[in-house]
Amino acid sequence: MSSSFATHLLNITTGGSEAVIDLTADCEQFLTRIAPGLDGLLNIFVPHATAGIAVLETGAGSDDDLLAALQTLLPADDRWHHRHGSPGHGRDHVLPALVPPHATLPVIGGRLELGTWQSVCLVDTNKDNPNRQVRLSFLG
Repeated sequence: MSSSFATHLLNITTGGSEAVIDLTADCEQFLTRIAPGLDGLLNIFVPHATAGIAVLETGAGSDDDLLAALQTLLPADDRWHHRHGSPGHGRDHVLPALVPPHATLPVIGGRLELGTWQSVCLVDTNKDNPNRQVRLSFLG
């Protein structure tokens, strides 16, 4: 059995506000290019201390609900010991403990195996850094 490994770097601009960015189409395009018909795993990783990867429904309000829940759990106020950046920025450094900076998903026949309403998303609450990189890695 032979195996393959390929990786690709996405450059994402999230803007100056909290965001949930759907990466599903980017993941699918990557797999179409490098893994046609193959089975394996897709790892999505954001190498930043203030962003995460989530698998959730988008477009029906769940993405906004996630940001609202994070605002409730991690308020942008002065309680945080980590104090550089804009007020409340310390919360952004706690985010990856709740929304991890990675996800590993099955790929079957070259296609991402997601449920009907699932999407792969970058979650970014850091208003100070609108430029993110996301690494897609396929192991087949």
